[in-house]
Amino acid sequence: MLRLRISAILEEQGHTKYWLYKRLEPMSYQNFNRIYNNETSGIRFDTLEKIQKALNVPLETLFDHTSD
Repeated sequence: MLRLRISAILEEQGHTKYWLYKRLEPMSYQNFNRIYNNETSGIRFDTLEKIQKALNVPLETLFDHTSD
């Protein structure tokens, strides 16, 4: 299963969850929170691109593969 590593990347960079949320506006906080907590089964490509650009990391860095 693929999981997003957003919280780990934010911690590595010294940023907060709120910092990222403000850069992804006008996304609703409810949707952002689902993505952040890996509680979604799908995510739009444009949303992934926004997250990748805000965090300034390669796209593949956003993901972690687990054996669940």
